[in-house]
Amino acid sequence: MEQSEQLGLLLDRTQDKIALLDERGTFTYVNEAARRILGFAPDDLVGESAFAYVHPDERALVRQSFAQAIESDGFAEEVVEYRHRSADGSWVWVESRMSNLTDAALDGFVVSSRDITDRVEAERDRAESESHRKEVAAVSGDVLWMFNDDWSELLFVNPAYEEIYGTSREALQEDPTAFFESIHDADAPRVKEAMDLLSAGTAVDIEYRVSPSEGDHSWVWVQAEPITVDGEVVRITGFTRDVTNRRRRERQLVVMDNLLRHNLRNDLNVIFGKTDILESEVPGAAEHTAVIRRVGEALLETAEKERGIIKLITEQQDRVRIDLEQVVGECVADIRDRYPNATVEVSALESVTVEACTELQLAVVELIENAIKHAADGEPSVRVALRATPTEAVVVVRDDHAPIPSAETDVLTGDHDMSSVYHSTGLGFWLVYWCVDISGGSIAVSADPDDGNEITIRLPRVSD
Repeated sequence: MEQSEQLGLLLDRTQDKIALLDERGTFTYVNEAARRILGFAPDDLVGESAFAYVHPDERALVRQSFAQAIESDGFAEEVVEYRHRSADGSWVWVESRMSNLTDAALDGFVVSSRDITDRVEAERDRAESESHRKEVAAVSGDVLWMFNDDWSELLFVNPAYEEIYGTSREALQEDPTAFFESIHDADAPRVKEAMDLLSAGTAVDIEYRVSPSEGDHSWVWVQAEPITVDGEVVRITGFTRDVTNRRRRERQLVVMDNLLRHNLRNDLNVIFGKTDILESEVPGAAEHTAVIRRVGEALLETAEKERGIIKLITEQQDRVRIDLEQVVGECVADIRDRYPNATVEVSALESVTVEACTELQLAVVELIENAIKHAADGEPSVRVALRATPTEAVVVVRDDHAPIPSAETDVLTGDHDMSSVYHSTGLGFWLVYWCVDISGGSIAVSADPDDGNEITIRLPRVSD
């Protein structure tokens, strides 16, 4: 086998398309890779102009690069990326290297081309994704930010920073700790501690005050995560959201709650005192004073439930691990002590652990107590069960009473709107709903005139 034949066989086995072009850009040789990359048999291209197969948008660039390479006085090499037409009419992105290195044996200029379609498409996808991220960041009302591991370099921050912190992004770029100057003095130590935790690899969730203008301050909520590589923190990223209005509403709720309970208790104490006097001076009024006392005590109970609801919706509720078997058992024992005439049956209590808000016990007590209070015959009977499935803990409270009105069950199941507040007879079911909702659970209600009511709470279980 001659050396030229051996060289041809070797070239046919390369991954790149190898071609020889004359000075006009006509193919004089093409290796077998053209078939794999472009679908052309090598002989189909020989004698054709290489530029005729270049996409019109890049044709002038390729001509210019080829001319620069072959017309240079000294050795020259040009690299150009462009779209090359394939046999089926589609376009393939290639990267071609062309030089003026030639001799009589080569009979042309060597052009080596490789398929870079995957790389170009991946780069285009990344560019589009980056463009979308920048667009979202630009219009977001939250501050989106990223620092290096020790807060010495700002890697990214969007325009919302300037409105919330009151300083420019340029100033933060020059001094990455400039945002710290806007933080309320009383909150600065907590923020510094949170920054240290992030640098050490711990995520944080914190609220603090910032002062974007003199004499004024806003509350912000920050969630941040450390980005680690091989166990080492390399970047810290997060968002900052203005929660001033929420904090203001929460504070207003707390103030109104305190005023309501204080005034209600004081006024009811006056009513109870007058009721005692009325009972002693007018013995025949005992039946009426009993009604006054019962309604007053119900108002006090409602106020206490309202206090629990305010606490649920204004305080950050962290879920804790709860032994639900123990909680349900304690609830049943408590109800039996307070309602000795009621029958509370426990059909099954299986061991199961959940992550829920600490007030979940109040919800279970409320459901059992509600069934007892609404018994029509004076001999209330309630059945309680707790079972575990592979993914859930299921608490069931059953009674044989008249169906619970839909206005009440809609509160439990979350099918209520704001008008339902005025039709619901009390706050107890709202307390149940929010306890279960915050705990990540759901409630279902079955009400039947013959079989009574069945209320089912489902909560995600955790491994024991």
